[in-house]
Amino acid sequence: MSRLVEWIWTLVRKPQAHTLAGPIAEIEFAPGDIAIDCGANLGDVTVPLAARGATVHAFEPNPHAFRVLQKRTARFPNVHCHNQGVLDRPEKLRLYLHKQAAKNQVKWANGSSLLAFKANVNAGTSVEVEVIDLSAFIMEIAGPIKLLKLDVEGVECPILNKLIDTGCTARIERILVETHDRKIPELREETDALRRRIAEAGLTHIELDWE
Repeated sequence: MSRLVEWIWTLVRKPQAHTLAGPIAEIEFAPGDIAIDCGANLGDVTVPLAARGATVHAFEPNPHAFRVLQKRTARFPNVHCHNQGVLDRPEKLRLYLHKQAAKNQVKWANGSSLLAFKANVNAGTSVEVEVIDLSAFIMEIAGPIKLLKLDVEGVECPILNKLIDTGCTARIERILVETHDRKIPELREETDALRRRIAEAGLTHIELDWE
């Protein structure tokens, strides 16, 4: 599918630029407040956060989604786009694309994953991407972080465990995570263990299954 068709599709499904829904809508942002959007995709969360004045670090490893993300946020000097994935370590990895990606790389970009066994990806179709250690990135930021949104298609658990281990979670006011254990059975044991850890530590500012 041509980039022109993908661009037209993006315009058709483009949300209102200043709209936020769910728990994120409840958070009040002052100009300069820091937000980190991991799994930014096309910028549906990044754009309204930026419009409200937040300084947003948007991470998106899929090159097709990243291209749209850059275009949509180009008018915001307070947005920093990173064509990288996030994990508990820095590395070069394969990003596996959605089974339908060949039909429309942008539309199906949000299904891509670092996990080859994820049911809706094609293990034979991937691109090499750079991933960073999110905890190390956070440690380099001066001051508190208002929001961390984490939706990274199945690799949330190792990231959160590393953030807890390093004490990074104490620097973040609110952490909203979309976990994928309901759709990926292989992740249930790991995710259940993380739920217990969060509950036992009283980390009430970490909210799983937020979306």
